[in-house]
Amino acid sequence: MKKVLIANRGEIAVRIVRACADAQIASVAIYADPDADALHVRLADEAYALGGTSAAETYLDIEKVLATARRSGADAVHPGYGFLSENADFAAAVIEAGLTWIGPKPAVISALGNKVSARELAQRAGAPLAPGSDGPVGSGAGVRAFAEEHGLPIIIKAAHGGGGRGMKVVHEVEEVEAAFESAVREAVTAFGRGECFVERFLDRPRHVEAQVVADEHGNVVVVGTRDCSLQRRSQKLVEEAPAPFLTDAQRTEIHEAARRICREAGYTGAGTVEFMVAADGLISFLEVNTRLQVEHPVTEEVYGVDLVAEQLRIARGERLSLAEDPQPTGHAIEFRLNAEDPALGFLPTPGPVTAMALPTGPGVRVDSGVVAGSVVPGHYDSLFAKLIVRGADRDQALRRARLALAELRIEGLPTVLPFHRAVVREADFTDSPFRVDTTWIERELTGRLAASDPAAPAPDGSRREVTIEVDGRAVRLGLPADLLGALGALGASAAGGSAASGGADGPDAGADEGALAAPMDGTLVAWRAEDGQSVEEGAVIAVLEAMKMETEVRSPRAGSVRREALEAGTAVSRGQVLARIG
Repeated sequence: MKKVLIANRGEIAVRIVRACADAQIASVAIYADPDADALHVRLADEAYALGGTSAAETYLDIEKVLATARRSGADAVHPGYGFLSENADFAAAVIEAGLTWIGPKPAVISALGNKVSARELAQRAGAPLAPGSDGPVGSGAGVRAFAEEHGLPIIIKAAHGGGGRGMKVVHEVEEVEAAFESAVREAVTAFGRGECFVERFLDRPRHVEAQVVADEHGNVVVVGTRDCSLQRRSQKLVEEAPAPFLTDAQRTEIHEAARRICREAGYTGAGTVEFMVAADGLISFLEVNTRLQVEHPVTEEVYGVDLVAEQLRIARGERLSLAEDPQPTGHAIEFRLNAEDPALGFLPTPGPVTAMALPTGPGVRVDSGVVAGSVVPGHYDSLFAKLIVRGADRDQALRRARLALAELRIEGLPTVLPFHRAVVREADFTDSPFRVDTTWIERELTGRLAASDPAAPAPDGSRREVTIEVDGRAVRLGLPADLLGALGALGASAAGGSAASGGADGPDAGADEGALAAPMDGTLVAWRAEDGQSVEEGAVIAVLEAMKMETEVRSPRAGSVRREALEAGTAVSRGQVLARIG
């Protein structure tokens, strides 16, 4: 293995670039048009343009990725997480092209990536399980039938994928059909496949997972547990290792169930087996993620294992560096840094990072995909960096985290920092007994969060670097900042004229009490109310999608809906009027 193409972007691509450098392996970055100036493009040994903007025409285009691998002379592919990382067809195509696939075998990805067959495998392995459908459900009616048989709440999940996309919890039977349709749409957008299944939802559970690494020589090692219960919209925000406040019996059950599942599957590579832990202590298998996790750094900090280095070793056919399950030393907590405004229900907020000051001190690590001057585009995931804080125990890790979060400064766009600064002072999270679960954020904290203040001056400096393309290959140029500013002003002026000619309402459009404005830049996915329909206050009028997540836009008052002339699939800007309620 001499040159690895990284089939991803952002902070995980940067993480893999660094691991390749440690292993004296050349790295190749790929990028979509909005990522031309991204950090992973700058740091990799080589970088190649994919040509295009959306994930579907760039990072999810198997032929483009493989063509770039051939062009660059790469002999291996690392998929990172998300995008094609759990796509068995992509893994098979990489292998068929004569390249080394840094991940599990395609058949294993297929078996475990499909949550239905994964449940069947977990049953054979004797893992604990909650009731679920026998296979994918074909319609909202099928989901309703399951709910009537097993009771509510239920959870609808994309059969192919993870990260909270295509996952909907339903508490009322009237919400079933809309939730099923939304889950299918999100699954198609994020993973290219819309099959979904349903299972009984454990109310207010913890999310606990086991990190596994396994080699071609039959060695399967469980590298401890993580707690990932702090979530919004079924996506994690804070993770820690080892998972706190578990009994020895629970920890043993999770370790051994994870090991049995991976042995049963013939697993090789790094993977995560996820479980729900109910308030009464009941443990239920959730899914297997056949890839590196976003939260892998907390495991690395506590267990002393470089998980990306282990992936490279396994892909080369070598044995694990671990002979047995390692014991934890200390405690680590990861805080995901997302471009979202917690005071507005964690709405996606893509935009420029005008300034960024990182914390320092003992036990502090930052994995970032951006620097000051970077732009977080709205076409992909909202995650752009992670703060990881380690301490001798959980209390020290929390004390260090409070200092690090206070020191961290990100300007130019709203982020989830206000949430993180609040949560590390919440007794439910910090104290024993641990009272956090997967819906705690929405239920207990969101309404008390302050809005982000993204206002900041542009960074100083007489010169800036930009990426240009020469024959599709990235080349960095240093140019005067004044020149770039002038060019940017010209572009903004042209864009403003175009927008004005299109008749879009500005950010103040929502000043009209009856105006229903888009809360963010995004795409209109679907109308939920007909033109002229009478609705109650709070009724869902439209569904928008941004950063691969759907957001419902609700009526500010009761009245009759008068929709703007906007079709599904139309791009809308923050503040643009979607409809008026008269």
